[in-house]
Amino acid sequence: MPSAANTHTVAQLLEMTQADLDTLFTESEPGPIPDGEGAGTAIVAPGTTFSPKIASFINHFAWQGKIFDAKSGLLRNLILPFGLSAIIAKVYRAPSWLDKKDCIVLDYSETSLLAHWIRDEIRMISPNLYLGKVFWGKNRLIDFALQF
Repeated sequence: MPSAANTHTVAQLLEMTQADLDTLFTESEPGPIPDGEGAGTAIVAPGTTFSPKIASFINHFAWQGKIFDAKSGLLRNLILPFGLSAIIAKVYRAPSWLDKKDCIVLDYSETSLLAHWIRDEIRMISPNLYLGKVFWGKNRLIDFALQF
């Protein structure tokens, strides 16, 4: 698990390059499966001045985060401007598609018609902060942060 010396913030993640985010993800352990509501931040165009603006837009109009139920192994996404709880995923540990090391998988393949081709992977990078990778099929799309 991350130590206090390895404390990162969402603002720092928005300033990192894709290579920096990938290194941080591959050097981190999965941590515990989260439980409760995590505020989400999409990381699009990492390392550019556009990344914080895109994240803010997505957060206000599309995706606000995820609500985990660790005991049931499920989560729901908070979507749309009013925070609708929808789009369910199974949550479990498995090897990452990025580096084959253990991660927490958020699997929509059996739970969502809308997002059945999506797989997220997360690892804890700081206390209560997870870095995630989004895959569409086997293709990487974007990164995201979850703050608990």
